[in-house]
Amino acid sequence: MNDNAFNALAHEQRRTLLLDLLEHNPQGAKVESSTGHSVLTDAEQGIQVAMYHSHLPKLEDYGYIEWDEDTNEISKGPQFDEIRPLLEFLASNGPE
Repeated sequence: MNDNAFNALAHEQRRTLLLDLLEHNPQGAKVESSTGHSVLTDAEQGIQVAMYHSHLPKLEDYGYIEWDEDTNEISKGPQFDEIRPLLEFLASNGPE
């Protein structure tokens, strides 16, 4: 295990995305509106900007994901198995 794994899991949005990939590969990168409307709230837009400009590039640099920016599809990257044990631990010991 290296610092990249802990850094990747340090932020809730990155952690959630990686846990989702553990269960369902691939995933969409688009942030969904919690209000059910087609327009994102300011907070949701902020989350989407952070995902596209910070979180997704970081996870891709670490090799944990592969991100197709044209289709907004995210799949497990070549280093995903490096972080899998931590993700499995979090998934089995998370809040109930």
